[in-house]
Amino acid sequence: MSVSKLDDEEVETGELDRDEVFEMLSTQRRRWVLHYLKQQGEDRVALRTLVDSVSSWEYETPAAELPWKKRKRVYTSLRQSHLPRLDESGVIEYDRNRGEVALTDEARKLQLYLEYVPEDDIPWSHCYLGLSGVSAAITALAWYPVSPVGELSAVALGALVTAMFGVSALVHTYHSRRNRLGHQGPPKR
Repeated sequence: MSVSKLDDEEVETGELDRDEVFEMLSTQRRRWVLHYLKQQGEDRVALRTLVDSVSSWEYETPAAELPWKKRKRVYTSLRQSHLPRLDESGVIEYDRNRGEVALTDEARKLQLYLEYVPEDDIPWSHCYLGLSGVSAAITALAWYPVSPVGELSAVALGALVTAMFGVSALVHTYHSRRNRLGHQGPPKR
């Protein structure tokens, strides 16, 4: 939560500032906790179930096949460090006594910071810039009787440009959802 000064008096604003968000999300286990909880929706999750999933992802082995020591290592770090930190920030509710964890509404604000962008991904801004260039070229060609573009009516030309941007936006939306933290399956590394 960010703290601001008001006449020599510190006041909590209830909002996480950017540095706090990056510090909180700097640990892969915390991101995996959020990923798993997003998959579960609004359901409360037992700590043991969370530990099994995070352990499985971390060691890339089904939880049932992991040695007790490896799961215990994950359990200890989540229980003593990561879950209290996420709870303190207001992103999760962690009931230490009952061993239950749930996302809060504050977690939705972190979505921007949690999206996974693959290394070899083309920036979407470049894609849209390219589409704008193609649209400008098609529009310029429509002014001259260059076949087949010059023969298009204004409505057909508008429909063509709209379809190009519409298809691109649909692909972008699908691609973004697939790479979003909390999608089904294990998190992206």
